[in-house]
Amino acid sequence: MSYLESLRVFVRVVELGSITAGGRDLRLSPAVASNRIKDLENRFGLRLLNRTTRKLTPTEIGRAFYDHARRVIDTLDEAEALVSSFSGKPQGVIRLTAPLGLGRRLIAPLIPGFCADNPGIEIRLRLSDRNVNIVEDAIDLAFFLGEPADSALKWRKIADCPRVLVTAPAYLAREGDPEGPDDLAGHNCLLLRYPRSPEYYWVLQTAEGPRKMMVQGRFDTDDGDVLRDWALAGHGIANRPMYEVAEDLAAGRLVEVLPDHRPLPAQFGCLTPHRRLQDPKVRMFADHAVRELRPLF
Repeated sequence: MSYLESLRVFVRVVELGSITAGGRDLRLSPAVASNRIKDLENRFGLRLLNRTTRKLTPTEIGRAFYDHARRVIDTLDEAEALVSSFSGKPQGVIRLTAPLGLGRRLIAPLIPGFCADNPGIEIRLRLSDRNVNIVEDAIDLAFFLGEPADSALKWRKIADCPRVLVTAPAYLAREGDPEGPDDLAGHNCLLLRYPRSPEYYWVLQTAEGPRKMMVQGRFDTDDGDVLRDWALAGHGIANRPMYEVAEDLAAGRLVEVLPDHRPLPAQFGCLTPHRRLQDPKVRMFADHAVRELRPLF
């Protein structure tokens, strides 16, 4: 078992580019993770990783070993999933990811009940508004808003998620209420951006059909909740999912801008790597999420 554990450590260290990150992902200290790598190198009498003060990369033989070790781990996980499907008692870890706001409001509340019903399962939830590499980060299930672009992943739609343009009443009192999509050019649009993000635009519904609007603003962030906070503070206009701002709209803290030209709804669903489609615990959580979340939309 220690050899298999060392393989798992090596695979995650290569994928995450650091012994500390690889160990943390497996809930091991950096010292334990480092010892696992040393055990492998001592076993083969070869260096598997090049270590410098700035980065860690696999050697040529280390890269070849990684490719085979990754397949071994995947095969073992699939075998364990097959056995658990017959036992009726799924066990193991499910790695989830979701955007920050969506994860906090919709996904995190699902986890305690699911784990209470399935005591053999652990959930590791990672939240980020940045793009996540589902395969490289060994994610089992990724909740997603938007149009999935990776055909190597299996998409399961949960619902269409309405979006709205919102701001604080104080902002409109100060800057004026846009009368049409073109008027957004004169307003501070609050933008969700992250490193290497594409050009920014909003797609609004018009009488002529969907219209792509290039928008600009003085503020941008990679955290959707910060956009909501800025909108609440009257700093500009934000494009947010309805579930995120519904209470603020009902309470009058936010008001809808251009209600006749709402942004196109975003698809809400989950993505899974094809190799994990038969894992019963992943399928069970996806079913649980669909069952609990679909009625909310």
